[in-house]
Amino acid sequence: MSSAISTPSAAADERFLLALSAASGATDAFAFLCLGKVFAGVMTGNLVLVGASVGAGDRAVVPRALTALIGYALGAAGVALAGARRSPRPLLAVQTALLALAAGGWALGSGRSLGSQLVPLLAAALAMGVQARAWSAPTTYFTGTVTGLAGRLADRAAGHGDRWVAGRLAAVVAGAAVTALLVQCCPRAGGGAGVALCLAAFALLPRG
Repeated sequence: MSSAISTPSAAADERFLLALSAASGATDAFAFLCLGKVFAGVMTGNLVLVGASVGAGDRAVVPRALTALIGYALGAAGVALAGARRSPRPLLAVQTALLALAAGGWALGSGRSLGSQLVPLLAAALAMGVQARAWSAPTTYFTGTVTGLAGRLADRAAGHGDRWVAGRLAAVVAGAAVTALLVQCCPRAGGGAGVALCLAAFALLPRG
């Protein structure tokens, strides 16, 4: 996405993107496991869930999925409206604060019913919208990434940089796995992995 922020120093930038990808996986797992079986950052999945739920006559997921869709769109739109004024650290700070709001609300007991789930879900989806729009490589949606990587491998055209592409895919899985373990061991800490990974991304964010 040409309007996204691009950070300097290729290797340092890729480590930063790995942390964000892991945060995305952790946040989507948190939303799915704790906030009503929808996603904070995978909008294709939410659209499918809306259609499937309406078609099956089970509309319980619809308000949650629509909340996530709206939040994600607002987050992405906010970054776009910021235009040239935006810079990496404030955007990452906003994203981290939104994830902390979602995690804190869940830890304090919010999110056990439909009405109370919508606020932390909205915050998490806003954060993922910010992340998706802000950076120069995909860290919240990976269908195109898998397609491109598979095509290059099939054509025997994969390059040195594709190891980082594969790394981002692995990071999503790892982030989701960490959240699932947290939910099993300490359910109230379910949103903590995404926040921690965003804080790690701060330490990895190249200066420049």
